[in-house]
Amino acid sequence: MPSPQPNPFRARKARNPDTGRQEWVLPEGITPWDLRTSRYRRLFNGVYVEASATVTPRLLARAALLLASPTSVASHQTAARIWGGIVPDDGRTHISCVGRRPQVARLVAHRISRNGQEYTNVDGVRVTTPRQTFVDLAGHLGLVDLVVLGDSLVKAELITPEQLVEAAASLRGRSRRLARRAASLVRAEVDSPMESRLRMLMILAGLPEPVVNHTIRWPNGIVRFRFDLSYPDHRLIIEYDGRQHAEGRQWDIDVDRREWMDGKSWRLVVVRSKDIYRTPALTLSRIMGAMRDKGMGVPRLSDEWREHFPSLPEDVAEPA
Repeated sequence: MPSPQPNPFRARKARNPDTGRQEWVLPEGITPWDLRTSRYRRLFNGVYVEASATVTPRLLARAALLLASPTSVASHQTAARIWGGIVPDDGRTHISCVGRRPQVARLVAHRISRNGQEYTNVDGVRVTTPRQTFVDLAGHLGLVDLVVLGDSLVKAELITPEQLVEAAASLRGRSRRLARRAASLVRAEVDSPMESRLRMLMILAGLPEPVVNHTIRWPNGIVRFRFDLSYPDHRLIIEYDGRQHAEGRQWDIDVDRREWMDGKSWRLVVVRSKDIYRTPALTLSRIMGAMRDKGMGVPRLSDEWREHFPSLPEDVAEPA
């Protein structure tokens, strides 16, 4: 069993009632001089931990909450990471507080009402629930990032798409429309955040929504192949591939699958990271070309995707 991680502690000065002087308040066995050595690492101004500790979102949350009121909770991006959700990294720790909020570098303290937020306890840390975390971040993330978060929370089996829709429906305020739309686009069985982004690129462009994680089974019912995104009725697969190369057993599986697809007249469009982040217009053009080749109707594209997937100068779509 791994040894428990060291707990962060607060280092501060307080007036000694006996001497009237300002003195350090530290855990037993630690001196002010120790804080200047390599034995300890400063997480926030006035909060330290042993240098051997692995800095995780949960450790940072525990440290941040030492600076806040007892009713404060880890929230927003920090709560999402504690739950294993995928969110953009802003390099800061997020908590929510009632009343006074600590003003500390690399710490964001959000104000909440006295009714508080839905929270639970994760290894001694007060953390907003997955449901609360999703609706909180509707006010801070864009549509695509919010869907990525929702997909990842569902993949971790912390919540269902239906529960996210219910949570978004109860939300009030400026972010409710975004929360409701994002929740309606969250899907189960999504394997990766890049798969979520690829699906959103297609949906926001107005293409028909593909089936997520379609399976091909052996006659005995055992799953033989899984396809990230596909149109099974037209035998078209749109797949994100983040690997540089395939080796060993995975290579064998890929060869078998490709031979099966060729024999069954399935078409495969492979999309890589640069195809989403650098040349989304060309990617959409490739997908539409494959759709036409498979006899699918291709609608007139919406420009909404451009708000969420900016292109670089080399991104030029092929002629329709």
